[in-house]
Amino acid sequence: MTVTKPETAPWLAAFKSRVPLAHEPAALTLRRETSLNRFAELGLPTRRDEDWRYTDLRPLDGKNLTAHLSKISEDIDINSYVLEDSAHRIVLFNGHWVESLSKLDKLPSGVWFGPSSNWLKDFPDLNMEILETSEFEGRQPFTSLNGAFFSDGFVLTLDPGVVLNRPIQILHVGQTGKSGAQHLRNLVRLGSGAQATLVESFSGEGDYWTNAATSIHLAESATLHHVRLQDEALEAIHFASVRATLGVRSKYDTFTLTLGARLSRHDIAASIEGEGAHCALGGAFLLRGQQDATTVTLVDHAAPGCETRELYKGVVDERSHGAFLGKIAVRPDAQKTDAHQLSRNLLLSPRASVDTKPELEIYADDVKCSHGATVGDLDEAALFYLRARGIPEDEARRMLIYAFTAEAIETVGNMALRAYLHGHLERWLAKSGK
Repeated sequence: MTVTKPETAPWLAAFKSRVPLAHEPAALTLRRETSLNRFAELGLPTRRDEDWRYTDLRPLDGKNLTAHLSKISEDIDINSYVLEDSAHRIVLFNGHWVESLSKLDKLPSGVWFGPSSNWLKDFPDLNMEILETSEFEGRQPFTSLNGAFFSDGFVLTLDPGVVLNRPIQILHVGQTGKSGAQHLRNLVRLGSGAQATLVESFSGEGDYWTNAATSIHLAESATLHHVRLQDEALEAIHFASVRATLGVRSKYDTFTLTLGARLSRHDIAASIEGEGAHCALGGAFLLRGQQDATTVTLVDHAAPGCETRELYKGVVDERSHGAFLGKIAVRPDAQKTDAHQLSRNLLLSPRASVDTKPELEIYADDVKCSHGATVGDLDEAALFYLRARGIPEDEARRMLIYAFTAEAIETVGNMALRAYLHGHLERWLAKSGK
């Protein structure tokens, strides 16, 4: 008999009163119920759970996280986040597709790109792909909760050999005067040899919770470049999980710039199942005030001759807290694995703190693996050098912080995307008193 955790009762009650999406088949509703039961069994994580020991969930207290955010009721200003080089665009406001602000015309042959709600309507036979067994077998309670409550999101599928030369963008916007949640469910599936660049931005105003779950499947020799900008409202909460499966000689590289949200967490789990695949995970978080951000990565090498590169950087100021937990696992058959992981962090205040925990779990003997972590202050010698040349202290400090973070951003291959991220980094620094 399944034991239901008492703290999940509000969500169980909310699910009974939910209105199913239009065109939702009974089989999908049943899967939602299974996913909700898994959440009820797991309950909310605590600091006794190893993966959650550095994440303070107290900001969740007192918020009405069972209510869905309302649909669009006024114009949205998205100009600060639009990527001018993007070919196609989806805008989701409070978890609902805004057709008038989206740009989905003239999609190339062999491409399906649109909101998840349309995917569920257009492909009833494929509805089950939107929910995977991890929702009701894994140990990610908020992903399971997402599986029960998601209302929309995006889906991108490319037929074999299709190449998108320009990025496509998804803009997530949250806005509310009271607590509420948007559960976003995303699916990316690239056929053999397909290539795409995907850019997501998260922004908003007010007190809300974003809970996003993304499944990525890359077939043989497929390539996906995935960039995320998390710039939620400073009262908001942001949780996101990405699960990627890599086929033979496929390539997945992702970068996340974290600037916003009172509490944020990003979980990435990459399963390397095909020989010769390449996985590159990177990111940077810049925090101030009482912000709290956690990044958790797991790269599971199950095939030989594959490569992983990880570089994460953190900048924490005032009383903020950042955490990085990274694990690279190498199975017995994954010989010739080449994996490297590095976490570097910068403390700008004596009250700021960082926890970093890189790990290697290796069961093969012919591998080349390494990991490392650093936590330190600004380089006083470099600061003195800049001030000796007439640069004011505040400007000199900003220059050093910029250079520290820019090293991570430079791992993004697309020049337009690097400029996009640099622009938001400069905006954050312009608000800083450091």
